Amino acid sequence: MENNAWVTKASGEQVVFAPEKLLHSLRRAGAGRERAEAIVREVTAQLHAGMTTKQIYRMAHKMLRKEARYTAARYSLKQALLELGPSGYPFEVFIARLLEAEGMRVQIGQIRAGKCVSHEVDVFGEADGRVLVGECKFHNRQGLVSDVKVPLYIHSRFRDLSAGFLSAPEWAGRKFESWVFTNTRFTDDALQYGRCSGMHLIGWDTPFDYGLRDWVDRTGLHPLTCLTSLTRHEKNKLLDQRVVLARELLQEPEKLDIAGIAPGRVRGILKEAEGLCG
Repeated sequence: MENNAWVTKASGEQVVFAPEKLLHSLRRAGAGRERAEAIVREVTAQLHAGMTTKQIYRMAHKMLRKEARYTAARYSLKQALLELGPSGYPFEVFIARLLEAEGMRVQIGQIRAGKCVSHEVDVFGEADGRVLVGECKFHNRQGLVSDVKVPLYIHSRFRDLSAGFLSAPEWAGRKFESWVFTNTRFTDDALQYGRCSGMHLIGWDTPFDYGLRDWVDRTGLHPLTCLTSLTRHEKNKLLDQRVVLARELLQEPEKLDIAGIAPGRVRGILKEAEGLCG
């Protein structure tokens, strides 16, 4: 495979195919080195003009499933985050679970009064003198990103909330933080504004070593939408029950029965969930 092979990203941008990046993502998902290298060779051999990164992902995912479903499940994290819809509520619950794993007390969907108007706060967290005011921006397609208008708008809301209910005596001495979470990416301008204004912007792979991908790796809190043994319809039925994490199925396997999943399939689903969470 020549190094100048071009592929098309979800954004429409064309980039040179980087086999080492594919190898890293496969190894990160838990694939053995020999298997990962074999998949890279097979994908490389099948590359053709006009191929997209999504097609490459599907090829690699299909090959991984032949080895171990839970490895394929880990590899599918980026796609799984896109499936936390169609509403943004499951993504808010997912973010709340990640924050709770960091020791925060979290509420979601709270209406809070600013100095000028009231605002719905997607995620409100407290811990160790910190108060986190978070907004979740969910996208159902990889090519969609959050531009600079997002942190600009959210920062203005944060200032209004800081001058409103957060100015009450009960919050005296606390450190207030403005956070924005997205399951895709921020533009460079958005990230620059976030850094300049003291906001925390969390995307798929930003900031370095603390994006959603790293956060899931660190906590082991994989969304149930990673599971390859569930259909999209079944995932949505579980999300409707406010089940968001794969490990919640291990804790409450009866949720699978409520979702109408045949008893003969439950064992396989739980086995994949156990391998994924392990």
